[in-house]
Amino acid sequence: CEVEAPDPIDVEDYLGVDLGIVNIASDSDGQVYTGGQINGTRRRHRRLRKRLQSKGTKSAKRLLKKRRRKERRFARHVNHCISKRVVATAKRTGRGIALENLKGIRERVRARRSQRATLHSWAFLQLRQFIDYKARLAGVPVEIVDPRNTSRTCPSCGCVDKRNRLTQSTFSCIGCGLAGLADVIAAENIRRAAVNRPYADAA
Repeated sequence: CEVEAPDPIDVEDYLGVDLGIVNIASDSDGQVYTGGQINGTRRRHRRLRKRLQSKGTKSAKRLLKKRRRKERRFARHVNHCISKRVVATAKRTGRGIALENLKGIRERVRARRSQRATLHSWAFLQLRQFIDYKARLAGVPVEIVDPRNTSRTCPSCGCVDKRNRLTQSTFSCIGCGLAGLADVIAAENIRRAAVNRPYADAA
């Protein structure tokens, strides 16, 4: 029988979650989900798939279908683990979860040519759906926010400038000097958008 979800808890704060390329997800507490090992597995899957596609034989096509099913299972398992940990963290700390609107994420996220295949191969929507589903069962509210400028805004002083994003992984504010992991900074901005927090200099 279907388990009835509890009513969402009342929250005053949120756990912001940013989705990305090198790291599939990062939260505003500084927790980064996935890294080199998983990206290495994804690259290996891609190389094997390319090799099978180039052969074009019946056996290669059969193996290619098997490989695709294996990749989907891999992505599903990783997304399940990430969503479970995100929801558990929010539940344990009495917070909701703030997620970015996924519409246009593949066009919006900056990716080098070498990263484009990685960007287009990951099931971002599935991860969002897993978080939504698990959060609902746990009674944790989920807030969807506009992702514009979350990667180039300083959460300390509010400075918005593309120069704040030094590299794919590094953020350094040209206004106040705040620096850190770009994905974690973006997650903090997503959290702030959910709770509508003012910037320090605006207080």
